[in-house]
Amino acid sequence: MKEIILASTSPRRQMLLKQVQIPFTIMIPDAEELFPSKGDFAEIVMHNAKAKASSVIEAAGGRIILGADTIVDIGGVALGKPVDIQDAFRMLNLLSGNEHNVYTGVALVDSFSGSVVTDFVKTQVRFRMLTAGEIDDYISTGEPMDKAGSYGIQERGALFIESIQGCFFNVMGLPLSRLWELLKDLDNHN
Repeated sequence: MKEIILASTSPRRQMLLKQVQIPFTIMIPDAEELFPSKGDFAEIVMHNAKAKASSVIEAAGGRIILGADTIVDIGGVALGKPVDIQDAFRMLNLLSGNEHNVYTGVALVDSFSGSVVTDFVKTQVRFRMLTAGEIDDYISTGEPMDKAGSYGIQERGALFIESIQGCFFNVMGLPLSRLWELLKDLDNHN
């Protein structure tokens, strides 16, 4: 497999690419993301993923660029990354005892041919009921502060997950199986 460009600084996306041995170089995207509180979340995450990937096309040197974007949706309202501790508490309290959907958009841009493929994956997650003390303790770890919905399923946030329907890796921010299919699709376009 040839090296790709990851248009993201997400440590989780980097970890997942390393896990499946997809070689990559990081380029920091410079894209204005859409983040309406309501709307078609699948379209929004695909738009943002493509914008991130496209923002580094000039420096990509003919390589494939991967952009990704994740939104947590609870009852039709989007949750991004928390802006502060109070926002993290609000989000976790909202998720407590409820189901929510995690949408991740993936875009691959071939900087040589200009070919683009995009898609999204949706995963349903159910939280158990949380106490205010549990939420405060979790926030004090700092873990929620750089994650959509204020939790990481791969870290201590896993203690809050009662059930999951769909791709686990999607909740981490990169649906690996779908990414692999998209890489093959893009290769077939060229």
